[in-house]
Amino acid sequence: MSHTRFSPASLAHLTHPGHSLNGDEGARQAFVLLRTVFTVAPILFGLDKFFGLMTDWEAYLAPWINDLVPGTAHQAMLAIGVVEIVAGVLVALRPAIGGYVVAAWLLGIIVDLVSTGEYYDIALRDFGLLVGALALARLATTYDRHGVDRTAR
Repeated sequence: MSHTRFSPASLAHLTHPGHSLNGDEGARQAFVLLRTVFTVAPILFGLDKFFGLMTDWEAYLAPWINDLVPGTAHQAMLAIGVVEIVAGVLVALRPAIGGYVVAAWLLGIIVDLVSTGEYYDIALRDFGLLVGALALARLATTYDRHGVDRTAR
């Protein structure tokens, strides 16, 4: 079995009409794409909790959650940022575990967003991301064993 690594060049042939991937190649590329996104996105969102360049993150914190956590909403967002960065690193190192951690984290975000009575659109988007994180965790059982492709025999 051929062992191709994911790279922009390895995807170039996909632009040709009529080309189809075999199951292993397509699934491996899906795994790499999901692993990359679920590594980079949580780290970037986590870092932005410290810099606030993308949005006012505190606006998304439901009042009942703000009442539960110690400190201010800003301090809660800083703690959330640390958790998100750690989750992204975990996906990079151990995607089979990290995928489930990110999925659970997204479920918590969905509960938070829906409980505000607003942000249903973002909650729906995060549900799609949750499904993607679960797919990553499942694919990791085949395509990652601490960085080893388990399909190689």
